[in-house]
Amino acid sequence: MVECGLLRDRRVELLRGDIVEMIPESPIHYATAKRGSKYLETLLSGRADVRFNGPITLADSEPEPDIAIVRLPESAYFDRHPLAADIYWLVEVAKSSLKTDRDIKTEIYAIAGIPEYWLLDLGGQCLTVFRTPQVGHYTEEQTLSTGAIAPLAFPDIEVSVEQLLIQAKP
Repeated sequence: MVECGLLRDRRVELLRGDIVEMIPESPIHYATAKRGSKYLETLLSGRADVRFNGPITLADSEPEPDIAIVRLPESAYFDRHPLAADIYWLVEVAKSSLKTDRDIKTEIYAIAGIPEYWLLDLGGQCLTVFRTPQVGHYTEEQTLSTGAIAPLAFPDIEVSVEQLLIQAKP
């Protein structure tokens, strides 16, 4: 449908086989996601490809996470979107999309076997980290509003929670 132009100028995602309209991004949502991706790019330079607002391809879904940290080389994605096996972890920034990102996308990502999923809650000013997917849900969940966290794929790197959330402060 995309290639035929039926969805031209519409922001949609494929979630569980359904075409779903994406909630329009607020300026703070966009700024937080963009700056977060730039921050992660500096931390992961030469180790991973940090993708901003791009689709990924899963079994019955093609969501567009705000940030996807995927395997190199970047050229692997010239003729396809990253697959679950390519993904180190995903980051969604949420305010108005919090329910979808917390409920639906968490399940989709867990079913796909994405090892780690980070949810930046702009309203609550916190980062929830989901890890260890099993049977459609994550068995580990940790919420942080300060400090640092090391991603599973890169345990030697510390990601500052405050740095990810700084753009959301008034």
